[in-house]
Amino acid sequence: MERIAELIHDWNQTDGSYKPARPLQFDDETLRDGLQSPAVSDPTLDLKIDLIERMDKLGIHTANVGLPGAGGRPREDILRLARHIADNGLNIGVNVACRTVVSDIEPVVEMTQKAGIPIEVCAFIGSSYIRQYAEDWTLDRMLKNTRDALAFARDHQLPVMYVTEDTTRAMPDTVRALYSTAIELGAKRLCVCDTVGHATPPGAAAVVKFVRDLADEHDESIGVDWHGHRDRDLGIANCLAAIEAGADRIHGTALGVGERAGNAPMDQLLVNCRLLGWIDNDLTTLPGYVEAAAKALEVEVPHNYPVLGKDAFETGTGVHAAAVIKAFRKGDTELADSVYSGVPAHMVGLEQRIAVGPMAGRSNAAFVLERMGIEPTDEVVARVLDAGKSSKRLLTDDEVRAAASGKP
Repeated sequence: MERIAELIHDWNQTDGSYKPARPLQFDDETLRDGLQSPAVSDPTLDLKIDLIERMDKLGIHTANVGLPGAGGRPREDILRLARHIADNGLNIGVNVACRTVVSDIEPVVEMTQKAGIPIEVCAFIGSSYIRQYAEDWTLDRMLKNTRDALAFARDHQLPVMYVTEDTTRAMPDTVRALYSTAIELGAKRLCVCDTVGHATPPGAAAVVKFVRDLADEHDESIGVDWHGHRDRDLGIANCLAAIEAGADRIHGTALGVGERAGNAPMDQLLVNCRLLGWIDNDLTTLPGYVEAAAKALEVEVPHNYPVLGKDAFETGTGVHAAAVIKAFRKGDTELADSVYSGVPAHMVGLEQRIAVGPMAGRSNAAFVLERMGIEPTDEVVARVLDAGKSSKRLLTDDEVRAAASGKP
């Protein structure tokens, strides 16, 4: 891709090539926050295991696999997933969401012993004043809950990420008091949450920097997580801003599923971090991950979903297709991948596709016919092009064959 980079002036890099100061990590919330989406189905254990294995292949570092406090099947699945990871030597780590109360964390002690691997406790508590007001909480009560819960986790050697819900609408003094207490009680990670998708990129950067600076005052080895929702459709933009402000582990879900409008999409996050040169993960299995998630959750992949939707690398527009086709004619797949695309299709194991439709040109028709093994004579090209021009949408392969043969 170095040769292609020489052909593109990248305005994204005009202020210098930013590189995260710490190695980036990713936490996949598909099987926890993702399942809180009103539109999804809770997958069977086999489908959950399949997703975990696909996350591992993508180099995702940790997966949040549920809420042990829910009891019943959710708790059973958490243990089975942890055991599968341990028994099969997967690299991905496990964490679980727990309210900042001892009764939620207690089951994790036994789970850790039975699974034989550490299970990180993501201990969460609301932090914004609007939440305090609605719940009739006082800061003293919140701090007491934090002390009791995290002291229990520390005494049982459970790794803890301390999570403040709605951090992006919380008062600085409250954030400082909660996180400082968590650090004193042994929390190794602090998670900044945009729980209701309130933040803009500057806001995300401001709160993450505040927390990163606070962590550094105590211990520079403490990690900072970013967990964002996309109620304002700023999920990925906020993730990138959080990284630049010092977050070193970023949360997301397959296809961006989650409560309300959903979470930052993990698949898009990986693509953007790879394109920025912040990671070098092999993303050729990303389509399989998204397809498996769609199957497990019983949701559709939108046709225009970036990078992984059906339309992402397909064009039927004559002038655009012509440029791609010329690159293909040169025998240059990398050029074809980049001349009319901001994402190289081969990076995610896909390829550019040319189609015939209302805005197609002769080159579209000829190229599609060649791909299908049909000789593109002038007469055949004209028939296919006429069929495309008279259609309301792109022609299917069967429709191209019918037009080429002269059948009505």
